Amino acid sequence: MAGRADSTVLSGARVVLPTGTVENGRVIVEGTRIAGSTAEGAPAIDLSGHWIVPGFVDMHNHGGGGASFTSGTVDEVLTGVRTHREHGTTTLVASTVTGEMHFLAERAGILSELVEQGDLAGIHFEGPFISPCRKGAHSEDLLRHPDPAEVRKLMDAARGTAKMFTLATELPGGIDSVRLLAEHGVIAAIGHTDATYEQTVEAIDAGATVATHLYNAMPALGHRAPGPIAALLEDERITVELINDGTHLHPAALELAYHHAGAHRVALITDAMDAAGFGDGRYQLGPLAVDVEDGVARLVEGGSIAGSTLTLDTAFHRAVTIDRIPVGDVVQSISANPARLLGVYDRVGSLEPGKDADLVVLDEDFRLTGVMRKGEWIVRPPQTR
Repeated sequence: MAGRADSTVLSGARVVLPTGTVENGRVIVEGTRIAGSTAEGAPAIDLSGHWIVPGFVDMHNHGGGGASFTSGTVDEVLTGVRTHREHGTTTLVASTVTGEMHFLAERAGILSELVEQGDLAGIHFEGPFISPCRKGAHSEDLLRHPDPAEVRKLMDAARGTAKMFTLATELPGGIDSVRLLAEHGVIAAIGHTDATYEQTVEAIDAGATVATHLYNAMPALGHRAPGPIAALLEDERITVELINDGTHLHPAALELAYHHAGAHRVALITDAMDAAGFGDGRYQLGPLAVDVEDGVARLVEGGSIAGSTLTLDTAFHRAVTIDRIPVGDVVQSISANPARLLGVYDRVGSLEPGKDADLVVLDEDFRLTGVMRKGEWIVRPPQTR
């Protein structure tokens, strides 16, 4: 009996499953889904010497391919999405930056349509509810306290597609905003914050569950005033975002987070801006000008790091080859954990029958050679024989 026309067997690779790595494994794809079995005669692709891992899930991303999620047209946003898909990110949340409230509401309306179409997995509002002391690449003139009424306005503008808000929870209205978000199933993330250890604990108790790019845009870890980093690392309710581009974090800081929080509480993100997958040059991040040199993005005025040019295939490669994180732990951090946080683990984040056929093929040196999304090759891998 011939296999279905849209059936494919990927064989011979090391396949990373939730239960561990299978040597000489296989992944069966039927249509847009992973299947448990298939009829005899289905075409096979030999991927011996390769790894197959779940498609990457990026929950913090501002753009790529020369396009901005914050200010670009629909076509430009889709260009950014395609760029990251080519680098293995098959599920992506679009992040905004600080702007006028009416502008952010308008952007939410545009981005929500792309969520409804299945091109994006949700919207992340990073700013304007953040601390001027830790503003990073956000316009200080546009920052505001996290008023729950204004948080609700952006939630409403997103029409149910808001997945996460980054807040400086120590500011007036911060704790009430955390409670509002938690009540509506939206992630309250602590970030761009000047909070003390005690204030951070209060926010976690109120319902915050994510640390926005841990270490960056927050007070450093101190032995007398431990600040937010200690509170975020020690609490099992918190997942910590990490930008593993070699610029935002020293390898020892990444190792500390993995050691203390555990792989089950790490989410590798890009925090990418327009230049990701595009190149050096002058860019805009919201209202602020950014220069990218040698792949590092910094504000023209002040020199603050302004997001990254990272793609998740590079983050994966660094984690395994430079940081020596076990492959299964990296897969958990780059796929499963963010999928769970976003509420989409029933569809993506692991290679299991019934889930979307979203996967990444890596060579023996952990370089990307193939990407499949919903059964369609975005990057077709070479067959080994």
